[in-house]
Amino acid sequence: MRDVSRRTILKSGAAAAALSLLPRQGHAENGEIETHGLSSFGDLKQEPGFKHFAYVNPAAPKGGTLVLQIRQASGNQNFDTFNTLNIFVLRGDGAAGMGATFDTLMASSGDEPNSMYGLVAKRVRISSDKLTYRFILRPEARFHDGSPLTARDAAFSLMILKEKGHPVYRSILAQMTSAEAESDDVLRVQLSPQRSRDLHLAVASMPIFSERYWQGKDFEAATLEAPLGSGPYKVSRFEQGRYIEFERVPDYWGKDLPVNVGQNNFDRIRYEYYRDRTVAFEAFKNGSINYHEEFTSRIWATGYDFPAFREGRVKREEIPDDTPAPIQGWYFNTRREAFKDPRIREAIGLAFDFEWTNTNIMFGSYKRLTSFFENSDMKATGLPSPDEVALLEPFRDELPPAVFAEPYVPPVSDGSGQDRKLLRRADELLREAGCKREGGVLKLPSGQPFTIEFLDFQNSLQPHTQPFQANLKRLGIDARSRIVDAAQYQQRMNEYDFDMASRALVGTTTPGDSLRAVFGSEAAKTPGTRNIAGIAHPAIDALVEKIGNAQTREELNIACRALDRVLRAGHYWVPMWFKASDWIAYWDMFSRPETKPRFGSGAPGTWWYDAEKAKRIGRG
Repeated sequence: MRDVSRRTILKSGAAAAALSLLPRQGHAENGEIETHGLSSFGDLKQEPGFKHFAYVNPAAPKGGTLVLQIRQASGNQNFDTFNTLNIFVLRGDGAAGMGATFDTLMASSGDEPNSMYGLVAKRVRISSDKLTYRFILRPEARFHDGSPLTARDAAFSLMILKEKGHPVYRSILAQMTSAEAESDDVLRVQLSPQRSRDLHLAVASMPIFSERYWQGKDFEAATLEAPLGSGPYKVSRFEQGRYIEFERVPDYWGKDLPVNVGQNNFDRIRYEYYRDRTVAFEAFKNGSINYHEEFTSRIWATGYDFPAFREGRVKREEIPDDTPAPIQGWYFNTRREAFKDPRIREAIGLAFDFEWTNTNIMFGSYKRLTSFFENSDMKATGLPSPDEVALLEPFRDELPPAVFAEPYVPPVSDGSGQDRKLLRRADELLREAGCKREGGVLKLPSGQPFTIEFLDFQNSLQPHTQPFQANLKRLGIDARSRIVDAAQYQQRMNEYDFDMASRALVGTTTPGDSLRAVFGSEAAKTPGTRNIAGIAHPAIDALVEKIGNAQTREELNIACRALDRVLRAGHYWVPMWFKASDWIAYWDMFSRPETKPRFGSGAPGTWWYDAEKAKRIGRG
């Protein structure tokens, strides 16, 4: 899970087999192998010397301005506001778009689920035991002030992220033992023998900072000074909490590299912040925003009846998306006594009537999310296979019997909004867990009245949450929402100061290291991680390690299905909904390649400003 989220122990004597996982390589000294790319399972699509990715237009013109809202958040980023330009630490609310100001050792491909190719590093040498990686850096790499980007900077960046970065980065890099410069152009990275399968990919994807810039500065502090970067864009101007604008670096050192050709096409990228989705949509309608990804079914179904759309100046499309669905749901904070018992959590889930909500609020646009790996081969179905049972068997005594049966699927309601059969079952589960009803008030086994506060930072989910809460009240639970400002919300989530909260974690085709920060026991007690539910179970920890160490796609799928069974049986969330497509709308002033990447829509990263189209719609 990206964001949130992306990334075997190699047994002695398995070196030859390990080498077979890295095709199209040359041999280096000391038994090393040399390659132009890295992947999880060795399936590199691009040959050495490739010119560009197939899903870009290599002749795409540069120009124009893209104006949009933040679409995905990582590190300390906040969807509603920002007060720092350092997005890689826990402190503060990070600004959108800052990742584009930093280069990485390698860059990923949208046509492959788990492959990377040279950016700052032109190639990499790998030891026979796959514990030592020597990245050979391009001597032409430069920071925005013209100073050279060297292996010292890359080593500094990896080590400071491991020691002082956001908990997500610290967790991912935990098994990287060292990073040091052997020379200006050779970075040596040493991994632990317990390294996970994709740690080398995580290392290659980390931002590179200038060691000289950070000398004498507090890396963990919030700051409104843009840190020195080397990427295709740099900060142009901003107004704290309202907008931030980036300008393309015209002499960007890496603009002609194969991984960059046909991309980074806009002269300016501007992120606008709106705390209300309705206000944001009005901004799109009047042209203040020119690219919009829609997440509200009501607006998608009824909102596109304004002059610019009727006149054809605004377009909208539904683009298929084959990537795993986002893990979206209301998560329980199981650190709190009220939610320790899985029977209580299951009962609460039965009060959410998805069928009524989908029909009456979401125009029938969605399917029910049932799995933590929805829309993928990693989703558990039917009875566990013998291979899944083999992974689960050592923990049989610690797991509920349901793990070894068909995976839990939320029951389909009668669509009335208050299915009496499901509410009766919920009441039974609550009583089995020791809850008692007195005078219409449900009391926990401790004797305290059962209250639930749903924490959020905006009102957009209230139409969906309020009917859910009404059913909880029918069960005697005092359920209510607390809407706080974005900064307070982020602080409370970092400190796990909530009862229930909604969260959507982006799915990934090749889960790995990042799952520790989402489901791991260590993350459950570390402030600021993505494990907001407080999940802490030895079987889950073991399965996360199996996923991180899987050496084939089939091994990965088996381990993910086993983990899916355990998580679903644990009722750590009330799953929401998904659709296998993206809703996008835009002012008709862009063009794009004929093909899109296999994973994702390609929008707007591979698009470009079309001056003729802009002129036709009066925005040139």
